[in-house]
Amino acid sequence: MSAPYAFILKAKTHPDKAEAFEALFSAYVEPSRQEPGCIEYHMLRDQQDPTLFVFFEVWASKAALDVHSALPHMQQFFEQRMTYLERDFDIQLIEMLSRSSASR
Repeated sequence: MSAPYAFILKAKTHPDKAEAFEALFSAYVEPSRQEPGCIEYHMLRDQQDPTLFVFFEVWASKAALDVHSALPHMQQFFEQRMTYLERDFDIQLIEMLSRSSASR
């Protein structure tokens, strides 16, 4: 069995696109959590900078994330992401040192 694939993704939006970005991705949280390889999926917003969104995601494997990333709505967003973002994603790979707290 492969190790979980975990990362923190930061998305810095244009000020006038922050609310649209939140609305768009808020609708993706629960469906993403229901995907077979999803262990953790959290969307957060910085309290001091409302244009900064942080995603904490843990997938069963890189392959499971690849399946998620290939979904039509994710592909469409990826192609249009720079209309929302001030700069491209900042992605930090992390290692899970504790078990998931998700109740599934």
